Amino acid sequence: MNETLQTLITRRSCRKYLSMPVEQEKVERVIEAGLYAPSGKGFQSPIIIAVTNDEVRQRLSKVNKEILEEMLGKAIPNLPDPFYGAPVFLAVIAPADRPHKQLDGSLTLGNMMNAAHAEGLGTCWIHRALQTFAMSEWKAWLTEVGLDPEVEYEGVGFLSLGYPDGEPAAPPARKEGRVFWVK
Repeated sequence: MNETLQTLITRRSCRKYLSMPVEQEKVERVIEAGLYAPSGKGFQSPIIIAVTNDEVRQRLSKVNKEILEEMLGKAIPNLPDPFYGAPVFLAVIAPADRPHKQLDGSLTLGNMMNAAHAEGLGTCWIHRALQTFAMSEWKAWLTEVGLDPEVEYEGVGFLSLGYPDGEPAAPPARKEGRVFWVK
């Protein structure tokens, strides 16, 4: 089996990370793979924000927990870090007026997950970016990061990124009845 197919088949979500930082060169290669993801009509609308700042990571983790509790309609005592202690968060957003923003952003996240695995890193797609970047505090933060304040952005997803703490689980068997041929 070729190396690309092996990477695609063996990648698994990582839910426990070592505390060691990830080399910037590796993060840059993962981001580059995201920038080369297919996009509707070639618009290349997804934007990737790499977060390594501890204070911002803690704030994003806190708001992510709050959104989850609000969605569930109850507080969850001792709710663990939704980013699983990853040293890097990659936020994927896109201009809200782009028709394929969620699909294009999803491809961006997928490319980055596979590239990270090829680099020996673990990832996990974390939801609630849509709700996070709809909040005024986080809209203002996007402006602080350097994005155009005149553009409305929509969150697509977060990616936790780091060195896995432990070996990935074996892949579950693939479900039957998911492929149909029309010849």
